[in-house]
Amino acid sequence: MTKAIAPRLRKVRVLATLGPASNTPEMIERLARAGADAFRVNMSHGDQASKVPLIEAIRGLERKIGRPTTILADLQGPKLRVGRFADGKVQLTTGQRFVLDRDPAPGDTERVELPHREIFEAIEPGARLLLDDGKLVLRVLAHEERRIETEVVVGGPLSNNKGLNVPDVILPMAALTEKDVSDLAFALDQGVDWIALSFVQRPDDLADARRLIQGRAALLAKIEKPAALDRLEDIVEQCDGVMVARGDLGVELPPQSVPPLQKRIVEVARRQGRPVVVATQMLESMITAPTPTRAEVSDVATAIYDGADAIMLSAESAAGSWPTESVAMMNAIAEAVEADPMHGERVHFTILRPDPTTADALAEAAKNIANTVSAKAIICFTTSGSTARRVARERPGVPILVLTPKLETARRLGLLWGTHAVHTRDVESFEEMVAKAKRMALRHQIAGAGDRVVVMAGVPFRTPGSTNVLHVVRIIGDELKGYKS
Repeated sequence: MTKAIAPRLRKVRVLATLGPASNTPEMIERLARAGADAFRVNMSHGDQASKVPLIEAIRGLERKIGRPTTILADLQGPKLRVGRFADGKVQLTTGQRFVLDRDPAPGDTERVELPHREIFEAIEPGARLLLDDGKLVLRVLAHEERRIETEVVVGGPLSNNKGLNVPDVILPMAALTEKDVSDLAFALDQGVDWIALSFVQRPDDLADARRLIQGRAALLAKIEKPAALDRLEDIVEQCDGVMVARGDLGVELPPQSVPPLQKRIVEVARRQGRPVVVATQMLESMITAPTPTRAEVSDVATAIYDGADAIMLSAESAAGSWPTESVAMMNAIAEAVEADPMHGERVHFTILRPDPTTADALAEAAKNIANTVSAKAIICFTTSGSTARRVARERPGVPILVLTPKLETARRLGLLWGTHAVHTRDVESFEEMVAKAKRMALRHQIAGAGDRVVVMAGVPFRTPGSTNVLHVVRIIGDELKGYKS
């Protein structure tokens, strides 16, 4: 008989990226048992067919362990690249002139093709062009309709099809490419739970994705362009979740700018009640080493102390030599941080003021009552997940047990702080609600005999967004007698 994974009482979620090092059902199960709560499928690498067995393996694991499991499909977004060189590679020297143009002929030490019309339309003198993840820096001197003349500020080797970043201008290009539209349709047909949209620059970038998704998945905006920071509040308001994508953000901005921006993005997302994921290079050294650096451990801990909903592994779990160990380390760091007596105070450094609604008032009250009466958990009955999101926004000091009749809701909550989601039949009455809350708290080892729990729901039942009931109950201990799951 398969051993179930016990509820994780740590609050922060662990999101693990799948790849060549973790693309079998056995490895995916090992990652889940090591601490992964959700899995990222990166649409930038491999074809769609290669993603099918990954998604099937996750869903198979879900059935095997009887626990909703979250899948995030990460769209590639518009990748900007230079063309090819006659010799495959050139050496650019600091101070030299170098031209980017629309000529498809192979490049040399003086010029290379730039096959992106949008850059020629938006570029301005003085703007920077960053090549190969920022290793080379060009500054624009002059431009025409089909030609950009630059000076090499930081030189180095440049080879075929290297990536290009344009941090100083907003490019007139959609966040969804043709590849993204195809990958999005594929991911939705496969039943993924979250869609991550790359290189979001403005709130309007989310509109096309929303239209195509049609409510079939939650939408997560990756904040990795400086332009997005100018409209951050509006972008967060238009999506279901946010990712602090520190890779490209750290290329287009000075490295020292990223930590305060990370804190700002986390704070804005928390205030608006959106799950926020901190990602990229969190345990980078564990791609090749079995243990992380102390600085990496501190980096992960900082994100947890700031109250991030989830922390993400990229190449560490996707292509590294120690995928299981990297997940286990992330889990261990989270447990150690949350065991710190100061953790509860630090996650409340962000000042949150509830909206003037009954649901928000009850969510804040639930946290305070749980603390006052030493309740073991807050139990939310929800259809859409909104009740759970409101409670999680308050960062209570106890687990949030979420009971929902919609499997897709349970799956999407895998990125939400402090929640343990259970897919179960809906209730019809207040009495049934109380009885079920007690049973589920016992069954899922959230509380025991003699413990109090705080129950939240909406009456009439089965009405999304109607949270209006808060009830404190004590578990006697015999609630499971005669009950069959």
